[in-house]
Amino acid sequence: MTFHDVRFPASLSFGALGGPERRTEIVTLANGFEERNTPWAHARRRYDAGMGLRSLDDVETLIAFFEACQGQLIGFRWKDWSDYQSCRPSCAVDASDQLVAVGDEVTSVFQLCKTYRSGNAAYTRPIAKPVPGSVRVEVGGDAFQQGVDYAVDYDSGLLTFTNPPDAGAEVRAGFEFDVPVRFDTDVIMTSVSSFQAGEVPNVPVVEIRL
Repeated sequence: MTFHDVRFPASLSFGALGGPERRTEIVTLANGFEERNTPWAHARRRYDAGMGLRSLDDVETLIAFFEACQGQLIGFRWKDWSDYQSCRPSCAVDASDQLVAVGDEVTSVFQLCKTYRSGNAAYTRPIAKPVPGSVRVEVGGDAFQQGVDYAVDYDSGLLTFTNPPDAGAEVRAGFEFDVPVRFDTDVIMTSVSSFQAGEVPNVPVVEIRL
């Protein structure tokens, strides 16, 4: 899969409309009860990039990015302003934010992830596109140093430790992250309504699996 490891201009994704999409299959039984199932283990996010445009310069920037990605062909990074870090939006990223794994003295590679909770229910989302320079890691409560104790693959979200964490030690991480997406159209229709402003086009963007 072709992927352009560059973030869509964050100034244009700010104000965009979008969020997670789930797929649920529902069968209503003869007695009126339902059986519900999903073929998706993870949500898929959708956005409208056109909602963030405010000027003709923004339209030009969008068209340039669209052409560079050749429409739907090439994927890219997207900042979801409503969900882009391991902690709450009002907080600063900290190494203790997310429980990534528990050490076993054997495993040295772990996938970054973010857990969403509501009461006793929880969902763990793999994070494949952490923002370079944003990852903080601690093991067993001790801060670890990137480049010495561990390495981060910013293309996959994998943490690789120099030495496997001790058995029972909590591996925690804090980070910012992007969503891997592509344009969900091969056409952008724009209309210039005045010298300073253009009509906002519909520019669908959809998350891709990596």
